[in-house]
Amino acid sequence: MPDFFSLAASNLLSPIILCFVLGVAAAFLRSDLSVPEAMAKAMSLYLLFAIGFKGGVSVAGHGVDARLVLSLLTGLGLSFLLPFVAYFLLRRLTALSGIDAAASAAHYGSISIVTFVAASSVLREQGVAAEGYLVAVAAVMEAPAIVSALALAARSGHARAGNGGNGLWREVLLNGSIVLLLGSFLIGWITGPEGMEKVEGFLSVPFQGVLCLFLLDMGLVAGRGLRQSAGLLRPGLFLFGGLMPLVGATFALGLGQLLGLSVGGTTLLMTLSASASYIAVPAAMRVALPEANPSIYLTLSLGITFPFNLLLGIPLYLAAAQAVGGGT
Repeated sequence: MPDFFSLAASNLLSPIILCFVLGVAAAFLRSDLSVPEAMAKAMSLYLLFAIGFKGGVSVAGHGVDARLVLSLLTGLGLSFLLPFVAYFLLRRLTALSGIDAAASAAHYGSISIVTFVAASSVLREQGVAAEGYLVAVAAVMEAPAIVSALALAARSGHARAGNGGNGLWREVLLNGSIVLLLGSFLIGWITGPEGMEKVEGFLSVPFQGVLCLFLLDMGLVAGRGLRQSAGLLRPGLFLFGGLMPLVGATFALGLGQLLGLSVGGTTLLMTLSASASYIAVPAAMRVALPEANPSIYLTLSLGITFPFNLLLGIPLYLAAAQAVGGGT
């Protein structure tokens, strides 16, 4: 992968990454820098709507075909199976209990939409096109991992695992991020290019600036979480936090080739499989597995895996997809 180092250097010097690094540094230096919660929520809504709408417009122009359907099924399968791989690694690399390993594993079958947005931004900067329907794949990858985690917890002897009932599935299926992502995707699909013409000035021009400020806030959150959870960070957790994304991305690389995805599409599928949820799944785990320690799974997903993907993972996935796909 001869392009990895140039891609990594370009990525590390991009405004969005430097804003994230600034946030982490400010948190570790105990600066009083902060982003108002209402502003952070507004930026999150904007980014979710923009990426979903653009994906829907892309599908409207592309049309529904077998590759789209197979990609959705592939996403569902990856989300269900990856937690079992994550659980296996956690039990061998760390001293986590069965319940903590199961709860943590769920995060690695689900996805981080912010990592997906960052990868989409990198592709755009590199002039690499990707299938718009990967947004829909991202949406369907949220919930299956939770089913896997409940099965793993039950196998570990926690009889109450899986008794979250309607409250759990309402938490998952009606999670605001999923609703907005799917809803904006459908709006973009229905309105098509004509709809995009009407809102392009709002969704395209400010996008990079909003993403920079959002990642500044994410850097602050990740840095504070790492600082406060320093006592939990054992070498095995660090190893897992960097290894599991590579394992997930490797599965997705092979499946992307089987599906016939473009280099950009394969990169995004790899990014989804390598990312870890820190919004929808933590909320579900609080309902389904309240005995699990949130400090552990949040530190893993947001404090270790998210920065790894942002700083090194995304350019690595793009370089791997280019190498396998011949750079097309």
